[in-house]
Amino acid sequence: MLSIKNLHVSYGGIKALRGINIDIAENKIVTLIGANGAGKSSTLRAIMNLVKKEDGKVEYNGDDLTNLKTMDIVKKGIVLSPEGRRVFANLTVEENLILGAYTRKDKAGINEDIEKIYNLFPRLKERSWQKSGTLSGGEQQMLAVGRAMMIRPKVLMLDEPSLGLAPLLVKDIFDIIKEIHSQGNTILLVEQNAKKALEIADYAYVLETGSLVLEGKGEELLNNSKVKEAYLGSQ
Repeated sequence: MLSIKNLHVSYGGIKALRGINIDIAENKIVTLIGANGAGKSSTLRAIMNLVKKEDGKVEYNGDDLTNLKTMDIVKKGIVLSPEGRRVFANLTVEENLILGAYTRKDKAGINEDIEKIYNLFPRLKERSWQKSGTLSGGEQQMLAVGRAMMIRPKVLMLDEPSLGLAPLLVKDIFDIIKEIHSQGNTILLVEQNAKKALEIADYAYVLETGSLVLEGKGEELLNNSKVKEAYLGSQ
């Protein structure tokens, strides 16, 4: 479905990605784990053409996305919910959701999807006319994911969705990711909580300083001694 081949990215003279190869199969959850600075977020940004690629190719169902504009990649159904939530603080919850559907013209479908998001995130419905900047961190994360869902993505990429959240909210976010996946969505997940990510992943890749060092089924990596020592610890 989505394929990344020999991807190289640098920032100045610093190599962020060193020829990585990743495949994301349809209707699967694939996760990237690794330490800070390993290249996880750079991978997502390179897929969306938000950073310049030195080399490599990104393909989706056989179409070459490598040099497409970000807007055109979104129109193909590949959507990124970025690290740090980045909601529009001065707009209401519902206005944020409507903006998420900016590539769409079907007003009835947009309204229908807003209700679906509210069913998925009841707290957002309770706060639909509240300015998003006044929401809690967990609520803002729900809004960021909901806004990305308004595109009706074929591939939903989530960058650190549990970052900075209390443990109870982390559980809620991962339950929601599983629910989104159960509705037939393909998910590429970047997450520092390696244990939680591997528990729900069909397949996983381990990045270290821009290189892929390990890959396999989520369950296999969850029980891998090297992964346990390096990334799981007391999680």
